[in-house]
Amino acid sequence: MLQRLIHKADFDSLMSAPIWSRSAHFAVHHLPHGPQLLKGGRREGETEMLSTDIAGNSAVPVDKNSGLVWAGAMVPKRQARRAVTRNLLKRQIRQAFIRHQALLSRGLWLVRLRRGFDKVSYPSARSLQLAEVARVELDALLQHAPTESRQNRQKPPRAAEVA
Repeated sequence: MLQRLIHKADFDSLMSAPIWSRSAHFAVHHLPHGPQLLKGGRREGETEMLSTDIAGNSAVPVDKNSGLVWAGAMVPKRQARRAVTRNLLKRQIRQAFIRHQALLSRGLWLVRLRRGFDKVSYPSARSLQLAEVARVELDALLQHAPTESRQNRQKPPRAAEVA
């Protein structure tokens, strides 16, 4: 199940993590654990009731966040000056996470725009060509992301350039 990252502490911890992979415009950060606990020792969306209070034995894990993928998008104003462009790129990032969520290992994920798109090639703030180029690049980038079998590694692989 895909959840959105919303807390600054999670974004900060991801930004301090090494880059897993990068492309010409985007970089992917990944941490294999869930979001940080909030005040009161609970994660976002949890209630006071314990999962062990439910009657009967269930095959569902006790940890509610055990199989979740937490995704975030970071598109700085420095790289995409117009809000329309930033929103378009964030939408493309979220859709790429939805398309590839079955392949992604659980934990925290962040895709950030690390270099802006050329204004000469894409003069419109929200062009279909820009959306298509971003979609193709994000799909190629997330296909190289760590899967469940690679999740147990101690160090991330060296950042590989993706077309």
